Amino acid sequence: MKSFNAKMAVVTGGASGMGRELVLQLAGEGCSVATCDVNPAGLAETVARANAVAPGGVRVTGHHCDVSDEVQVLGFRDEVLAEHGVDHLDLVFNNSGVSGGGSFVADTRESWEKTFAVDWWGVYFSTRAFLPLLIKSEDALLVNTSSINGFWASLGPGIPHTAYCTAKFAVKGFSEALIEDLRVNAPHVQVAVVMPGHVGTDIVNNSRKFHGEVDPSDMSDDELEGVRRNMARSGLVHADTSLEEVRKALGGLGDHFRDSAPLSAKGAVEIILGALLAGEWRILVGEDAKFLDEQVRLNPSGAYDYQGVGADIVRSIIPD
Repeated sequence: MKSFNAKMAVVTGGASGMGRELVLQLAGEGCSVATCDVNPAGLAETVARANAVAPGGVRVTGHHCDVSDEVQVLGFRDEVLAEHGVDHLDLVFNNSGVSGGGSFVADTRESWEKTFAVDWWGVYFSTRAFLPLLIKSEDALLVNTSSINGFWASLGPGIPHTAYCTAKFAVKGFSEALIEDLRVNAPHVQVAVVMPGHVGTDIVNNSRKFHGEVDPSDMSDDELEGVRRNMARSGLVHADTSLEEVRKALGGLGDHFRDSAPLSAKGAVEIILGALLAGEWRILVGEDAKFLDEQVRLNPSGAYDYQGVGADIVRSIIPD
């Protein structure tokens, strides 16, 4: 694909972060976009901003959809066809994602499966729904967002991260498996897998809301005590840190993740779109992602040894 001008795209998770930037930058390049999310306010803001920068003839629409629900995804597809008056798509960005359900052992099954459903089944359902429309295009791209956690299943010592990592490994494997499948059955459709490192988004804050977690300001002392134990085990606070300090630290984690990132969502999307136009299918986003990819490939058996290679990996990607 040489240009996004006059194309028709679908972007999931468009209410904030990289999803919003995908919508804005695609629209600015002359690409009509249909985007979905479960956050109506954020979605409306994205659509308004995108339509403001889009050239004449370009249309951007917002649609409420939980991508972990196949019925809603199919409804989103039908709305796209009806509202845009198209019979095919040129680009689909499976971008939606949440964190949570970190421990397979200690967290609830509901929390684990809710995270996995968005991060994996959302990609699967969306691809099932939209791939036939990509096949109808003369030149199409399917872009699936995995993560550095699609090839390194950790956030470092003491921080279980199993639901998210499992899903992102699945997205990466699915995308790579589609290369030959599409080459045989729909060679005009290309697939790309995006693996961002630490990008400045609100995924931590948004995920907390998605899972209905109690706001730190409303937590009881007993709840904070459990949080303090977990944070101390992960090295985020000291075991004797006061509960009020824990409350403050917990409340600021999401903002710290966003504000300490070495790469903005805008910068990340510029990398992604540039790579797609250059014909790349494996897109590492950020210097931390490139470093981690190199280290894991050089010494895969040492990637989780936090006294060795794993320690270098952690220092490269975990904000101070």
